[in-house]
Amino acid sequence: MKIRILSRNPRLYSTSRLVEAAKKRHHEVEVIDPTKCDLVIEKKKPSIYYKNHFLDDTDAVIPRIGASVTFYGTAVVRQFEMMGTFTTTESQALVRSRDKLRSLQILSRARLGLPKTVFTNYSKDVTEILDHVGGAPVIIKLLEGTQGLGVVLAETQNAAESVIEAFNGLQARVIVQEFIKEAGGADIRAFVVDGQVVGAMKRQGKEGEFRSNLHRGGSASIIQLSDEEENAAIKAAKAMALGVAGVDMLQSSRGPLILEVNSSPGLEGIEAATGKDIAKTIIRYIERNV
Repeated sequence: MKIRILSRNPRLYSTSRLVEAAKKRHHEVEVIDPTKCDLVIEKKKPSIYYKNHFLDDTDAVIPRIGASVTFYGTAVVRQFEMMGTFTTTESQALVRSRDKLRSLQILSRARLGLPKTVFTNYSKDVTEILDHVGGAPVIIKLLEGTQGLGVVLAETQNAAESVIEAFNGLQARVIVQEFIKEAGGADIRAFVVDGQVVGAMKRQGKEGEFRSNLHRGGSASIIQLSDEEENAAIKAAKAMALGVAGVDMLQSSRGPLILEVNSSPGLEGIEAATGKDIAKTIIRYIERNV
């Protein structure tokens, strides 16, 4: 097969591992920068032009679209879909996953456990917002934030009110979530491929840090999921219509609570923590579908 990976940087760990895994399975593989693709749209013959040639011979694509290029990257994935190419992440699923508010609404409709969350249109009644999630401490998240950036823990009522009012004043949209104390600054990342959990790790924030993101200096270790946690991860990926997903959740006294479903989950942390060849699993997913 001819597989193309949509990534702006071939040296990234996840991209290079996917290239390696595809070559080991004897496929042709090429890394394509989606921002440098030209989309040719005409009746009955959509095509993509890249570096002096058309990509009409593509059997499958693996989107590794960064948040900063979601709009154009999604358009490229959509064009491949119109050309009849299999994609490990569908364009509409990619768009949905990048909208934090819409994602939470979809997960809520699927009856999955979530931290209690409030979103308002710059409401002046900040006290009422905090009451809806059980009062301070609370987590305040920018809707556009990634990798733990734009996430604030407000430990007191006054601090929470000040942060929300400051964001409102800047016209920056935020969601306010209850703080799950019993999670102890840790979360779980379950890696789902084709409806199966293929690896899971527990990420622990460094001392004094409530965010567990590895980009923020957190550590990761392998974890055996409970049946409830595994089912929640599979159900979340299915609700978001993602063939490949990183499902982040908290362990709470009322069961697993989904934080986010990531459509371009990194491979480095999960492969290091579990010792599993997740890249090969993604290539085999393509083989079953093409």
